[in-house]
Amino acid sequence: MTLDAIDKKILAALQLDSRLSTAALSEKIGLSPAPCWRRVQRLTEAGYILRQVAVLDPRKLNLPVSLFVALKAPHHSADWIATFRKVITTTPEITEAYRLAGEIDYLIKITVPSIDVYDAVYRRLIEKLDFSDVTASISMEEIKNTTALPLDYA
Repeated sequence: MTLDAIDKKILAALQLDSRLSTAALSEKIGLSPAPCWRRVQRLTEAGYILRQVAVLDPRKLNLPVSLFVALKAPHHSADWIATFRKVITTTPEITEAYRLAGEIDYLIKITVPSIDVYDAVYRRLIEKLDFSDVTASISMEEIKNTTALPLDYA
């Protein structure tokens, strides 16, 4: 499926506010409601729209501390990787996780109320997994945080 200008307008609008009604979305992009709805359905079925979520304010939920933790695996066995994936996906404080190329094997983002809670999460992680190195960096200021993807390359 190739995206045209209208598809990109739809995606841009929904990235900023997925709660837009079909009527509001169609008005915003200059298309009548029925074709607009069909396009949204087609974009969803084609996998461009993965899910619609609410973006919550971590400070209002008493989660003001974000840490970025660089992890080095002691080895890359299938068992270790399977356990790692299970631990990462079942730890709610880990809000993002990436496998990297380079000196660091994994980068995870942990969101917690305090450093003491991070320490408890860290202890749970090292009880379940071995690491050859763990380095945590505390976020001092959030400069940019967006879920909106650039659409110029689509």
